[in-house]
Amino acid sequence: MEEVTVRFTESEVFHTFIYAGDLKLLYFLMILMFLDIGTGIGKSIKNKNLWSRKALFGFSRKIFIFFIVILANIIDQVLGLNGGLVVLTIFFYMANEGLSIVENCAEMGVLIPKEISEKLNVIKSTKGDATDSLKNDFINENKKEDDESLR
Repeated sequence: MEEVTVRFTESEVFHTFIYAGDLKLLYFLMILMFLDIGTGIGKSIKNKNLWSRKALFGFSRKIFIFFIVILANIIDQVLGLNGGLVVLTIFFYMANEGLSIVENCAEMGVLIPKEISEKLNVIKSTKGDATDSLKNDFINENKKEDDESLR
């Protein structure tokens, strides 16, 4: 009798509800995420502000990125966009992770081209979006709870 093996990533359920695009893009996004986490930890160690709540918020953001990719895949399937939306979503997050890696490296003292450094400074000065305010609220609220529990 012949044995048939089907990987979950090759199943119709996976392609319909999880991710229908090229898995290489998803793997590359994962690699960029791990590099971002690594450079973020390195930056925190260098700046002597390694803080578990900040790291927890960063890790949860990475997980939510995958939820957004899954949602983009489902919308892509429903609207029949042939993978356009999910690929665009992954490219957006790949660019975001790449920018974060460069920013972390710059803060660790790694030499980067002057033009990129200037653009990073412009981005930093205009930063202040909803994600940052949400992160600060989360960190400050939990810090207050920690301070109260120590009393």
